[in-house]
Amino acid sequence: MSIAEKEKKVVTLAFGCQMSERDADTLTEISSQQGYTPSQDLAEADLIIINTCCVRESAENKILGKIGELKRLKEHNPNLKIAVSGCMVQQPGALERLRKRAPHVDIWAGTHNSHEFKRLLEEAEQKGKVAEVWDKPKETHESVPLAEKGKLKAFVNISYGCDNFCTYCIVPHVRGRERSREPEEIINEIKELVKSGCREVTLLGQNVNSYGQDLERTYDFADLLQAVDEIEGLWRIRFTTSHPKDLSDKLIETIAKGEHICEHIHLPFQAGSNEILRRMNRKYTREYYLSRIARIQELIPGVSLTTDIIVGFPGETEEDFEQTLELVRQVRYSQAFTFMYSKRSGTPAAQMPDQIPLDIKKHRLQRLIEVQNSQSLAWRQAMVGKTYEILVEGPSKANPNRLTGRTRGNELVVFPGEDSLIGHLVQVKIEDANSYTLFGTCEEDKFLKEC
Repeated sequence: MSIAEKEKKVVTLAFGCQMSERDADTLTEISSQQGYTPSQDLAEADLIIINTCCVRESAENKILGKIGELKRLKEHNPNLKIAVSGCMVQQPGALERLRKRAPHVDIWAGTHNSHEFKRLLEEAEQKGKVAEVWDKPKETHESVPLAEKGKLKAFVNISYGCDNFCTYCIVPHVRGRERSREPEEIINEIKELVKSGCREVTLLGQNVNSYGQDLERTYDFADLLQAVDEIEGLWRIRFTTSHPKDLSDKLIETIAKGEHICEHIHLPFQAGSNEILRRMNRKYTREYYLSRIARIQELIPGVSLTTDIIVGFPGETEEDFEQTLELVRQVRYSQAFTFMYSKRSGTPAAQMPDQIPLDIKKHRLQRLIEVQNSQSLAWRQAMVGKTYEILVEGPSKANPNRLTGRTRGNELVVFPGEDSLIGHLVQVKIEDANSYTLFGTCEEDKFLKEC
């Protein structure tokens, strides 16, 4: 192959939530249609895409550092194209600031026009630098192809944006108001993914529980889950994120009855104090949240519950924080994603009085982590000696000589086995556990399903 015919490579880096990962997959696939081969080697890349997050200041700082690092690659390879997209770019006034800080970036795109990436890439290749950020979405639009095909697991968007306006959250300002995709469009996408080898899908939305409220017909998330559960060849269904205020009995019952709907619910509570929940504009109380948990545990025995928690929100007293710790002890989550409150410009919480000093936030976070780690360890130790269905995903990142997969409850399991098991459903007996991982042995001759 001559230099002129050299294969073009694209490296895509995603920061933030699952929706950011899904957007990154779409951008990768669009690039592939334009002749770029996906790669993981930044040094050999002809196109580098960074899909950004702005939920927390720490994420932004990490992204800015990575963009800065790419300047050296650009100096060594002037033909390299660098694209930055996503939530950080979408923030009001951010584009001008970012372009001044990173003039070596060739393409800037927001969250509302990622489906235009093919055109933006062509313009950058032909005319030089291009920057385009739409103020608001023009339509609910999925790029074609809808997702990278051939993966064992895939993310599928069911809605975009958010109408909840939690006082700490920038998402409604960068993702727009909530827009649901038509159910037929979602079902067809999943069927196509299954044809290409996908066996597990995660349905994505900022609030999946409110799916369908903007549709012209009466059709909700429970209806969608039931329809997806009937797709032949699909082994597992997950979803995120659920907002407690929209978690209906109908939805809980649908999850409980579903054959392929996994017994795992991620239900952020954010704070255990009613006063802090009010200040956050979460639209539910501690008591209501616990009533939803009780209903879940009643209808789905053994369900794995995970959550998000913020410490150090403006005005949080020691008593407020103790209520958060008590809720964690009461519910017994299998895992929790814990964060210190981070100011986001343009949100009401950023302007609130009684901002909590950093040292207090750090101390509270550490106390919370200690409590949750103890709960996570107890949860996983209770699984020792039992056998679970595992979808084998591939080699363990920590130990390439071991395989890894997850239970239906989304617990990570590491076990010895041959690569031929990848893509199979197998039975694994759990022999040991720590706060984050289960360790076991694959039971011979107990293949449940294979691709």
